[in-house]
Amino acid sequence: MKQFSLLLVIFLFNSCQYFEKQVPSEKELLQKELKSINWKEVDEFPSVVECEKIENKKQRQLCFFEIMTQLIQQKLSSDTLAILYPELDTIEVKVTIFSNATMKFEPQFPKDSVAYDTVKIDSILRVRLVDFPKVNPAIKRGIPVKTQFILPVILKVE
Repeated sequence: MKQFSLLLVIFLFNSCQYFEKQVPSEKELLQKELKSINWKEVDEFPSVVECEKIENKKQRQLCFFEIMTQLIQQKLSSDTLAILYPELDTIEVKVTIFSNATMKFEPQFPKDSVAYDTVKIDSILRVRLVDFPKVNPAIKRGIPVKTQFILPVILKVE
C-alpha cells in the first residue's frame, strides 16, 4: 500500500506538468493580431446623415460618394473655373476625412500638367469647398480613423 501511495504521489506531481500551458507573450499576441488586421479596409465607411439609414455597406458607401460628389459639384458650379480654364471639364479631388470629422480637399493633376495653374486651382478649391455638412469618420474596430479617396468631379455638363 505504501508503494502504491508513493507511486500515486509521484504520478500526481508529474501530471501537474501536463496541465501547465505556455501562455503566449503579450508581444506575440500583439504581432499575431496586427497581422490578422486588414489595414486596407475599414469596418464602416465615412457617412453623412442622409446615408445613415441604409443598412447595406456597399449601398451606404455609394450613397456617401454620390452625395460628396454632388456637394463638391454644387460648390464649384460657379463660373470661376469654367472661365479661367474652359478646357477643364473634370477634376479629380482627393478627399481626406480625419478621425475628428474634419475634411481636406486637394486637386489631383497629372504629373506632366503645365496647362493649368495648379496653385490657382488649389486656392479656388480651398475657398469654395467649405461649410460641408457633418461627416462621420470611417470606423475601424470601433475607433474613428482617417480615410482618403479620390472623387472625379464634373465641372461642365453639356
